[in-house]
Amino acid sequence: MASYEFLAGSYDALTSDVGYDRWADYIEKHFARLKRPVRTVLDLACGTGSLTWELARRGYEMTGVDLSEDMLSIAEEKCRSLPVRPRFFCQGMEALRLPGRVDACVCCLDSVNYVLKPQKLQRAFRRVYNALEPGGLFLFDADTPEKLESMEGQIFLDETEEEFCVWRGEYSPRRRVCSFWMDIFHREGNCWLRGGELHEEYAYTMEELESYLRGAGFLGIKRFGELRLRAPREGEQRVFFAAVKGE
Repeated sequence: MASYEFLAGSYDALTSDVGYDRWADYIEKHFARLKRPVRTVLDLACGTGSLTWELARRGYEMTGVDLSEDMLSIAEEKCRSLPVRPRFFCQGMEALRLPGRVDACVCCLDSVNYVLKPQKLQRAFRRVYNALEPGGLFLFDADTPEKLESMEGQIFLDETEEEFCVWRGEYSPRRRVCSFWMDIFHREGNCWLRGGELHEEYAYTMEELESYLRGAGFLGIKRFGELRLRAPREGEQRVFFAAVKGE
């Protein structure tokens, strides 16, 4: 089964501890450091739209893009009651095409690692560059190779009263890919529905990601620790990148 087909309906319940308000707070700190105001924002790989909703609630004109139609249908329903509804498009990152430019693009929760081919990610960065207004911000995070390598042989369990998910990690040094095999159980009445999914993440080095940004034309590229405004420290498992399109 393709990623997020079965998981989409359980995703919000299983990720209730993410703290999207904290992520939005952090994103706004980066917006405040820009030389230009931010009004329009692209949430790239928006999933079920929780961050899209949080930023829209704070007054930003939001656009959400994701490759999963199942996730987008949940995102659209979630944002239906907002005074100004976000626009949603079903697109891959490397095929990103918007009807107009935006002031900022955010891509969160290691979504860039899901692009398994470096050439595709380089195209995606160029598409983001083209989608931004001059002086616009591109902010994203990535899992480090050390984190993905450490997933080898690990087994994890997430559960709520209605959901049960067990997943295990396998890391391939040859492919530089960490595979997550998921068994998901969803309660409907007195029955449990079972589904399985495979998720994979590519172990990009921080140097590779920075070179892709430079190749796309971005300037002022900086790295940050996880939800921090300082440089990443040794052993940090998630690193944020902020880059600006030239004026």
